[in-house]
Amino acid sequence: MARKYTLQQRAKQQEETRQRIIEAAVCLHQTVGGSKASISAIAELAGVERLTVYRHFPDERSLVIACTSHYQALNPPPDPGPWQSIQDAEQRLLRGLSEIYAFHRRTEQMSQHALHDMEEKPILREVLAPYFAYWEQVRDLLVAAWEPKNALYSARIRAAIGHAISFQTWRSLVREQGLEDAEAIELMASMLRCLQAQ
Repeated sequence: MARKYTLQQRAKQQEETRQRIIEAAVCLHQTVGGSKASISAIAELAGVERLTVYRHFPDERSLVIACTSHYQALNPPPDPGPWQSIQDAEQRLLRGLSEIYAFHRRTEQMSQHALHDMEEKPILREVLAPYFAYWEQVRDLLVAAWEPKNALYSARIRAAIGHAISFQTWRSLVREQGLEDAEAIELMASMLRCLQAQ
């Protein structure tokens, strides 16, 4: 019985150590970026040795997967399901952008570092493939509400909505141009209105 208890305690301690490493890595990726989040820095922040990090995460891929899963569980993107019940294209767009821009604001620091880190760490783009697929689905759901007129119109609507939901667009309008989220949303909606009027 004592041996079983000891094994359970050891497993619990190992899981706690693993979680500390993940949380330390997420913290560093969010604050200084992945390029500066060395194994030594992660180990120091987690209060463990470098060897302990490698014991739990033998390669970069396993650590990136664990960190990404942990961060996304804490910061889930908007659920676009309820938007489908909104038949009016502009109203669906406004509702979607409202939730999307709130998400971009909440995850800005991590998103900014991730964009930079993907250039230096191709593994990150690979691990984030489902995340990018999610944004394609969001775009397509918002596009579906706009009644197609012709191929060119449909392509422009698709491009405009893809642009509107992008983190880089939100950051440009809000952080660089000084708009409030509501103003940025209205600007994107007016762009779609202009396309619709053509």
